[in-house]
Amino acid sequence: MGALDRQTMATITLRVSGDRAKHSEELAVADLSATLDTAEGLAWVDIRNPAQEERDWLISRDYNEMAVEDCFKEPVPKAYVYETHRFVVVRPRDADRDIDTEFLRVFVTDDLLVTVRHSAMPAVKNFARRFGSRKIQRRVELGAEYLLYEMLDAVADDWYRILGGYSERIDELEDRVFDPNVKHPDLLQELHELKQDLREISKSVTPLHDVVSRMMRPDQDYITESCMMYWEDIFDVLTKLKNDVENYNYGAVSTRDAYLSQSTMRLAETQAEANDVIRILTILATLMFPITAIASIFGMNIEVFGASTEMFGFTEILALMGMMSALILGFFYYRGWLSR
Repeated sequence: MGALDRQTMATITLRVSGDRAKHSEELAVADLSATLDTAEGLAWVDIRNPAQEERDWLISRDYNEMAVEDCFKEPVPKAYVYETHRFVVVRPRDADRDIDTEFLRVFVTDDLLVTVRHSAMPAVKNFARRFGSRKIQRRVELGAEYLLYEMLDAVADDWYRILGGYSERIDELEDRVFDPNVKHPDLLQELHELKQDLREISKSVTPLHDVVSRMMRPDQDYITESCMMYWEDIFDVLTKLKNDVENYNYGAVSTRDAYLSQSTMRLAETQAEANDVIRILTILATLMFPITAIASIFGMNIEVFGASTEMFGFTEILALMGMMSALILGFFYYRGWLSR
């Protein structure tokens, strides 16, 4: 079941810059507008698991209806500028144990940042800690646009923390691939899981990089001149993050291909050994067949072991066996089957 189908009660959290920036206030949707009207400074409203009441409140704030609808379905990462506000959709990491992503929708006005989500997100939790920091409080005059920068920077920091162990993990898997002394039966499964994780990370990082790049275009009128230096910084961060994910992905693919190549080589060597055994057994069987036939036919005509018969004696039978064996070996040698 998807995140949008979960029947969970909505929670609304408000933070306002200033003396109480480190503290959050949980509100009912009916009290939200009145509280915002009396708030002084920058405000951040975080709506989790929104329902119909939250939808109505977003519409009452004159947010674009199409943008509001994106809060109740699975949209695509995007960034739009409307007459009264700006709207962004990104995919941060979900808070569950697996590497998973969920959509985060963000409305931005001059002094208000509204986030809408359907799951717990480490990046949002990290941003909540940042909101009360001195750095943000010193830059409240930059408006909610700067808060959006800090939010997206928190998403990037979360992915950097996750990716920190992937380089060592890929190196470890490479060492196990080329270790001839130990067999690792679960290695292919681990490589597959690594590829899945990197694919999921790429679903967040690549669109986020593209969204920020589009936001910074002069024709978009999304970033103001006063905040441009911060957005240039996060663009560089996201560019490096995107390149790291691609490099790790290439490393995982290379390691998997090396493992499959070695497995194929080992299978071929095993098959070659089996073929050698079969070839030797076939030669022995071919040699024994005429000898067995001669012994069966002529051996019954020897009355006493070593005595002669009307057809062949014991010595002649042995000579016939040796001659047939020599002819067969000579034929094998002529065809090159003995040297393969």
